[in-house]
Amino acid sequence: MTELPADDRTLSPYTGWTREHLARHADVLLRAVRPYARAGHALIDLPGPASAAGRRSDGLEGYARTFLLAAFRLAGEDGDDPLGLADWYARGLAAGTDPSHPGHWPLLTEVPQARVEAASVALGLHLTRPWIWDRLDEEVRERTVAWLGGSVGLTYYRTNWIWFQNITEAFLASVGGPSSEDDLQRNLATHEEFWIADGWYGDGGRTALDHYNGWALHLYPLWWCAMAPGHPEAAALRDTWRGRLRRHLEDLVHLVSADGAPLHQGRSLTYRFAAAAPFWTGALFDATPLEPGLTRRAACGIVRHFADHGAPDADGLLTLGWHRALPSIRQGYSGPGSPYWASKGMAGLLLPAAHPVWTEPERPLPVERADTSVTIGPAGWLVRGTRDDGVVRVYNHGTDHTPEGAARCDDAVYSAVGYSGTTAPGTRRAAHTDPLESAVCLLDASGRASHRRSFRALSLTGDTAVSAGRAHWVRMADGQELHEEPVEVEPGPELCLASVARGPWEVRLARVVPGTGAAAGHRVRFGGWPLAGERPPRELVSRPSAAGEVRAAAVRADGAVSVLLSLRALDRAGVTAFTGDNPLGEHSAVPWLATELPLRPGEVAAALVGLGGAGGSVGAEEAPPVSLDVEGARVVVHWPGGGTDAVTLDTGTG
Repeated sequence: MTELPADDRTLSPYTGWTREHLARHADVLLRAVRPYARAGHALIDLPGPASAAGRRSDGLEGYARTFLLAAFRLAGEDGDDPLGLADWYARGLAAGTDPSHPGHWPLLTEVPQARVEAASVALGLHLTRPWIWDRLDEEVRERTVAWLGGSVGLTYYRTNWIWFQNITEAFLASVGGPSSEDDLQRNLATHEEFWIADGWYGDGGRTALDHYNGWALHLYPLWWCAMAPGHPEAAALRDTWRGRLRRHLEDLVHLVSADGAPLHQGRSLTYRFAAAAPFWTGALFDATPLEPGLTRRAACGIVRHFADHGAPDADGLLTLGWHRALPSIRQGYSGPGSPYWASKGMAGLLLPAAHPVWTEPERPLPVERADTSVTIGPAGWLVRGTRDDGVVRVYNHGTDHTPEGAARCDDAVYSAVGYSGTTAPGTRRAAHTDPLESAVCLLDASGRASHRRSFRALSLTGDTAVSAGRAHWVRMADGQELHEEPVEVEPGPELCLASVARGPWEVRLARVVPGTGAAAGHRVRFGGWPLAGERPPRELVSRPSAAGEVRAAAVRADGAVSVLLSLRALDRAGVTAFTGDNPLGEHSAVPWLATELPLRPGEVAAALVGLGGAGGSVGAEEAPPVSLDVEGARVVVHWPGGGTDAVTLDTGTG
């Protein structure tokens, strides 16, 4: 593997990285995949399990997503091409678009996944036009137009996929190929339906919020404007979309931890440092409120975070996983080439060396300057960062990626109460079917955990967030996708949850709304933040005693600590450990608290929940002396120093 230059701690005091580091890192990734190319470079067959679309589609994915990185590298150097990228990928294009070639690509009309990859091919050809497209044989151009032209007239999924069609057809139009104004207008109208507020889109639904906001729904619209500069819609919408991205970045920069970790929430997490894409996009299109040095700090920090934690691996490959290879992180559509959508996180290579993003000194992230407190209304998130340990925590009371009112199996990357870059839920199927990590569940007589999806936000004000949903128990068929309707749903009562956040601490509250079902009651369980490491986390469990010992459960791993302390009703404590399950380490553990007896309808259960990193002040012995006043559904939280917060745990349905 190519070694990177020594860190430059003068220009980049936080990451040590400059443009040269990012460029050399791209070269490592591009060289590493070449031994896996076959069929005239048309297919890049990387090791790993096949996706639902099959091996040929996976090989196309390997080509298209690495071609996007090659395009950034080539265009960013104005055609200077020491790796021979233009010729290498042009050979693959010629073979892949030839129906008679053994490595021919699946048609867009036959394999939906090919529509995704076509957009990367189209964008890559747009960026490298002088060095690839303009030098192709006319026959290859015609075949490429014919292959990409399969997009015209198709109806794409009503998600971020609409932009794959727009990007593909924009390139086709630019080279005299077919395109459809009807396709474009339908997709632009759909995109506008996704818009919520304050820089956030719902990716096909108002509770479908995750990294796709940045690496798809903000990235592609501005690229489409650049690819179709003469289209009236581009001129009309460019400033609107730039303004929305500016607002999005105001929030997004608060979700990056001091170690560069992006928020571990949502699907397609194996794309890893694609999370850096919106930061570069903001700089590329003059659509960012961030100082140039802060853009580099955030984006390079994200890319370097993974480089420092095993991605790419020792062979220079991006495997299915997060830090390490962990195939269980994948979705059904994930193949061995899927992780290379991380290429989007390298788009900063398009910025010339003289751009202020590369020449100005790095600026600290918000969490490196001070403790942070941000409310993201469209997502229903309270965001809290602490400067002493650099940890960013999100308390989720609005995002579950589920149609409103639908009773679904939980999804651990959407339906939990808490998310961060320091923690990750397990990838085992039971992490979804038996919710534990950062979850609040009712337990039936057999110990089965209830599910939260779908829930609804009730309030999001200051330091408090409240949500509610009908607790329910589900039965899923073996191998059934989590988003599908369960085979069986057993309804339960309305469960109201609240987070009251201060610094690294959260007072977590739960109340079964009286008169909404299951009058006999159920036990309740609070799951804490999961921690992982290469060695088993250290566990601490305390139980009530005659001397009044505090009920607590905690785990420590690699300097981080996760702790729960009972404030009300929770009289059982424990820690559950796993192996080979967590994206952040081989060994993981989750502390939890529960009630010994059923929680009576109307009764409030409460815990103090803490997450801290190295250098922080979180632990059972450092917990702030919090007290509660409870009167029916109203709870007042008293913090040391005299501060108070009040919430109401009621839906008005009882």
